[in-house]
This record gives sequence, structure tokens and C-alpha cells, in this order.
Amino acid sequence: MPRGRSPERSTPEEDTMAQPILRKMLAEGRFVTAPGIQDMISAVVAAQFDFEVVYGSGYWLTASAHGLPDAGIASVTQMTDRMATLVRSSKAAVIADADTGFGGLLNVHHTVRGYEAAGVTAIQIEDQEFPKKCGHTPNKRVIPVADMARKIEVACDARSSEDFLVIARTDARQSEGYDGVMRRMEAYAKAGADVLFPEALVSQEEVRAITAAFDLPMLANMAHGGLTPIVSPAELQALGYAIGIYPAMASLTAAAAMEDAFRRLRAGEAPRNDEMFDFQRFCRLIGFEDVWAFEKRWAQD
Repeated sequence: MPRGRSPERSTPEEDTMAQPILRKMLAEGRFVTAPGIQDMISAVVAAQFDFEVVYGSGYWLTASAHGLPDAGIASVTQMTDRMATLVRSSKAAVIADADTGFGGLLNVHHTVRGYEAAGVTAIQIEDQEFPKKCGHTPNKRVIPVADMARKIEVACDARSSEDFLVIARTDARQSEGYDGVMRRMEAYAKAGADVLFPEALVSQEEVRAITAAFDLPMLANMAHGGLTPIVSPAELQALGYAIGIYPAMASLTAAAAMEDAFRRLRAGEAPRNDEMFDFQRFCRLIGFEDVWAFEKRWAQD
């Protein structure tokens, strides 16, 4: 059952603390496969498969909650609330997309404090100008290296627990080339980042080469439909990565299934139960068994 629904497994206080599992897995050299979560339906479905870590995708959480593109439109308050809901709905530790930190240095400090209080385990901050754009869309612009390094320093200083990790992402590949990515990753490592995230690499050669240059754990973004070639978790681990996120997989799979169902309904076909998730199973996943147990105990005759 989803995290937070069973009193014996977690408390509200536990739900607002970074989980140590991510730092532990990285220290032990265990590869982290983190599926992207776009809403709380995907959170409870993913919980069946015991992922230790999930990825709170800014693109897909914004799309599902507000019907808006990932272009810096959602506010820090909206995203913090969405991440807090994901933490409550998932058994897994949450890596949370925090865009640029939503502004300057004070904004970064505020964002880290808010995300940590929400219970996420790692925060991803990128070096784009604010407002940002999805890393696999055109016309991205990056801030100076020194400015981003300062953001990383502020983020590391703002956290209250060492179990809360700071992930530094660069979007410089399309404007500064591969050499620019390398320079920025080196600067962000020196600034204190726990994990490095080179976004939107464009070839298998780049994906393979960059891990050999750094001692810090590295994250690969397997964004279906994006600029980077998609490979399996086992292949990423063999290439030297520590974390692989698959942010678009569940969302695009669900969208394809919904589009097909809507198309057939519009054509006059009767919906088929055997092509859908079982309703009774979903009732159990979402927590109705707790409701039924409560009613059995407390409902008046």
C-alpha cells in the first residue's frame, strides 16, 4: 500500500525526512533505477514493484497537475506541494526536479528548505536561465559557470541533513558543446555537488566518455523522445553511471493507451474491461481497504 497510509509503517514526521537509501545505494555502488512519476496514480502503481527511488519529474508533474508545458511556469509553491504529495503517496525515496532553484541564490536556499521539509531525498538544480525550458527542447540558455557553482554551494549549505543530496545538472551541451559540459561538471563538482547530471548528450560516445572523467556519481536522463539515446539500466551501469532516470516512460505509455481508448470510444466501440487496470485492485492500491476497515469499526448501524 502507498506510503503514509499504514500507521505502523510511517509517521508524518518520518514522511518529512530525506530517506538515507539513496546515499547508501551510491556508497555501495548499487545502481539506482528511478522511473518518472507524473501523478499519484502512477505513484501507487509503481509502488507495487518496490523501486527504492522514484523521480519527481518537473515536466510531467506540471503537465498532469496544471496542463502546462515545462517552461518555468509552475511556481516553487506549486512544485513543493506536488512533491510533498508524491512523498506521501510513494514508498520510495524521491529525487525531485527543482528546475533552476526558481530564481537567484535566496530562491535556491528557500527551495532547498521547502523541498527538504516536503520529505524529498534529493534535489536536482540546473544551470539554465530562469525561467527554464525542458532540457530536450530548443532555445535553452545557460547562466555563467560561476553563478551556477554559487547556487550549488548555497544549496549544500541550506540542507539540514546529509541524507538530502544535491544533484547538479548542466544544459550546456546545445550551446557550449561537449567541452562546455565537461568544464561545467568539473566546476559543479568542486562546488560540492553530490551527483553530476549532464543533460541532453547527443550520442552513445558522449554518454560513454563523460563518466570516466569524474569520481562523483553521475546521473543519466533516459528521456524517451529526447536527444539522448535510450539504453537499459544494465547498460547505463556498465557505462559507469550510478543513477538512471526514465522520466517520460510512464507518461507517454499512459498517454498512448488513453488516446487509443478515447479514439475507439469516439468511434462508438464499447470499452473493454480486459484492456484496463482492474478496478478492485486499484481500490486496494489507493487505500480503500483502510476506509472499509474504518467504517466497519466506527460506522453507526
